[in-house]
Amino acid sequence: MAKTIMIQGTMSNAGKSLITAGLCRIFKQDGYRVAPFKSQNMALNSFITEEGLEMGRAQVVQAEAAGVKPVAAMNPVLLKPTNDTGSQVIVGGVSIGNMPAKEYFAYKKKLIPEIKKAFDTLSEEYDIIVIEGAGSPAEINLKQEDIVNMGMAKMADAPVLLVGDIDRGGVFAQLYGTVMLLEEEERDRIGGLIVNKFRGDKSILEPGLDMITERLHIPVAGVVPYMDVDIEDEDSLGNHLSIAGKTEGAEVEIAVIRFPRISNFTDFSVFSTIPSVAVRYVDSVSALGKPDLVVLPGSKNTIEDLLWMRQNGLEAGVLKLSASGVPVFGICGGFQMLGEQLKDPLAVESSSGLSSVRGMGLLPIRTEFGAEKTRTRVTGSCTAVEGIFEDLSGMNIEGYEIHMGQTERALPPLSYVMESQSGSHLAKMDGCQRKNVYGTYIHGFFDSEQIADTMVGALRKKKGLPSQPGTAFSYQDYKEKQYDRLADLLRESLNMDRIYSLMGLTGDNGGKNGI
Repeated sequence: MAKTIMIQGTMSNAGKSLITAGLCRIFKQDGYRVAPFKSQNMALNSFITEEGLEMGRAQVVQAEAAGVKPVAAMNPVLLKPTNDTGSQVIVGGVSIGNMPAKEYFAYKKKLIPEIKKAFDTLSEEYDIIVIEGAGSPAEINLKQEDIVNMGMAKMADAPVLLVGDIDRGGVFAQLYGTVMLLEEEERDRIGGLIVNKFRGDKSILEPGLDMITERLHIPVAGVVPYMDVDIEDEDSLGNHLSIAGKTEGAEVEIAVIRFPRISNFTDFSVFSTIPSVAVRYVDSVSALGKPDLVVLPGSKNTIEDLLWMRQNGLEAGVLKLSASGVPVFGICGGFQMLGEQLKDPLAVESSSGLSSVRGMGLLPIRTEFGAEKTRTRVTGSCTAVEGIFEDLSGMNIEGYEIHMGQTERALPPLSYVMESQSGSHLAKMDGCQRKNVYGTYIHGFFDSEQIADTMVGALRKKKGLPSQPGTAFSYQDYKEKQYDRLADLLRESLNMDRIYSLMGLTGDNGGKNGI
């Protein structure tokens, strides 16, 4: 059975996901087979595994850091908010329907067998499991039915590292208050405190570290600096999705519409790694400006997010830019919005009560939502692409589909792909294109080799800018370097001997352990 370590936080966004990913990479470097695990995740960023099952992208990132294939067992319960009071509930990679928060709260203990089954499956295959909590273990109104913090730590018999966010202020109150609100048995599980996102001279902090250790009788396992690493955030609530974005020094500007229910915004992360490219997330027509490319991302509520654009003027702004020659690209829900009509006869997509909504009319497609959800991985290649992105023609693509609704098109597709699910293979058409408007269902479309570089090159050419020097850029290699950098920073900041000791290991498996 695997050894375990659990990362809990004093609050949401304390840095649990990043520290979990970093520990996964460290243990991998040290020669262990390691897997991430989060019993329940709430996020709109999701991923489809090779088996056609859905899971949160945070655990996919952590699996990448661990150097292992992501599987749904790493995130057995995923909640995808559909509105402010309810979520789609995904168990074992498959949706079991939408539930209001109160209904799910009463239901979730029934998921414990599914969670234990997923954890035990990983425990039989890996040496170490790094478990991530959610929010805070001291949410006293939620503790009785907890399946993701101390409840999970007890199920897995895992020691806990408690992370506090000093960047928000009050880190010692965070740590002290969290620990003191726990039961004695729960406090005994905490084997170390971590102060995260520290800026400045550590020596000034040391008296506080000594005092918190003395008062709680729990050692400080590390002070982690504010880290400059480019690794995907867990959800669109992260501060990096700034409304205005940074455009200083940018020669190519990409505007991504920030829907209220934006999903899989990580589809565009690759563009941010290209020099002189700025990616801005905008939620008002005043912030739209005159970008070189407009992208409509995925949405958990396609119809309602389209109506939101219509009401606040963004739809008219995008249509005006398109008419002036600015290319528009839609992904998944954004692709559906670009069409002529969206039908929802079963009310599976929208709570507005509308069974049919007019689309933006930029592509000759019609979408109808049904009860079935498409979950599949695909590989293929672009067709004869027209317009500004004609150089994409014939290029290979790879990614995954995750959407409600089926779309009919009256023009050629953007790509031909092979769908792989449950051992079967099906050839089909994807997306649509007309002049400088493009759409696809494929998440990860831009990550495929040369796709993003080719698109940026076309945008530069349109502006009369010189082409960038040819660099055999690999987004996967870039991400690997970021994981290694994260691991190096954590090795310098954490007492890894203490962490290995908590797990009953020496840490010398790969001979790379440090403090």
